[in-house]
Amino acid sequence: MERGNKYKKTLEGHSILVVGLGKSGKAAARALRESGAVVTVQDSKSADKLDTQFLQYMQNEGIKAYLGSMPEDMSAYDMLVLSPGVPPALDYIQKARECGAEIIGELELAYRLGEGSFAAITGTNGKTTTTTLVGEIFKASGRNTAVVGNIGNPVVTEAVNSTVEDWLVTEVSSFQLETTSEFRPLVSAILNLTPDHLNRHGTMEAYGAAKAKVAANQTEDDFLIINYDDAQAYALSKDTKATVIPFSRQEKLDRGAYLDGTKIIVKGLDGAEHFICDRSDLKIIGDHNVENVLAAAAISFFAGIDPEVIGAAVREFPGVEHRIEFCGRVDDVDYYNDSKGTNVDAAVIAIKALGDGIILIAGGDGKCQEFDALAEHFDGAVEALILLGRDAPIIEEAARKAGFTNIYNCKDMPDCVRTAAGIARPGEKVLLSPACASWDMYANFEQRGRHFKQCIKEMLK
Repeated sequence: MERGNKYKKTLEGHSILVVGLGKSGKAAARALRESGAVVTVQDSKSADKLDTQFLQYMQNEGIKAYLGSMPEDMSAYDMLVLSPGVPPALDYIQKARECGAEIIGELELAYRLGEGSFAAITGTNGKTTTTTLVGEIFKASGRNTAVVGNIGNPVVTEAVNSTVEDWLVTEVSSFQLETTSEFRPLVSAILNLTPDHLNRHGTMEAYGAAKAKVAANQTEDDFLIINYDDAQAYALSKDTKATVIPFSRQEKLDRGAYLDGTKIIVKGLDGAEHFICDRSDLKIIGDHNVENVLAAAAISFFAGIDPEVIGAAVREFPGVEHRIEFCGRVDDVDYYNDSKGTNVDAAVIAIKALGDGIILIAGGDGKCQEFDALAEHFDGAVEALILLGRDAPIIEEAARKAGFTNIYNCKDMPDCVRTAAGIARPGEKVLLSPACASWDMYANFEQRGRHFKQCIKEMLK
């Protein structure tokens, strides 16, 4: 498939429906309109719930909008561009497909509209940390780099005018990947695979298949970086044509990135070992972050970046907001914001990283998860469990079934923080790691994490 300006020309005069007007949907609508397409948009929200600037843009550009309603004639569109939050299985989308429309997502559109090279990173957990670190390494190497996707700008915003000299370091979710068809990163990565988003995908097999699409169009000239220690994730490499590069915290490898004692090593295809840094050099804590660094080092090395540049950037990396982020100490109690821990596995990782003496704040939209595995990690680590949100009763049931009874139910975040401060003893840690999405109470996990931090700031005054 042609990319860049050649692809843009094929869109001229075509009727395209953009479904969903979040950040990525608005960016897609703008890019399509600038490419000469006849654009229609649809969103479940009414006009009064959308920002006035974009409404004015639509009016100026003659973009027809169905806000709080649906188009009646789905045969009118040559293409539908779905925002990540829109399930492709919805009836009206399937009707459009039956009428001959091509169904793609914003990630696929971004790939087609630009000419930049992609480093695409997916997995259940660790995507944001790894993507951010890879972006820092690429920038340190002097490459023209944009960090996009689930973090930063929508992919299409940066991709639309990208050239072959540009790199797009992209955090990609299963929601974005399931609507790709031609998307081909030069370097891809699958960090891990644990249950998440089963309310959307239905089964782990379907969820894994969506993740595996990150490497579906790669060739032997491309690289798939993948977790050797995670059997379920590593199995996703079996069908790719890409050159598979494993990373491992537990095994020395014939090629790839691994931990040799305390040394982080990358071994090239020629068998030569390259020292990146020592584990003690890292500013980010926990075994999971060692894995994130291994993945980032492998991605960067096989994208052609010098090991010394990689090592220097890794040593300086402070971590990311909302991922086991130290927020302050009050009365000799440390507070950590792990609002990005939106599934059970992420919360378990945070508990393991902090060790013991934990007052855990959890709860929210559980996304049809089971919480038994979370409760199994309380013994010897979690002193008290503070719950909030819609699915708090489900977590409480799992905790009690595991024999854990020191449980407090709270109405909101300030109540949680007050309760935690009241029961925490000197030397203990208060950890917000909800194991749930935020959508029952907050717009996103960032808003939830910042509210938590604001509550702590109020105590520090």
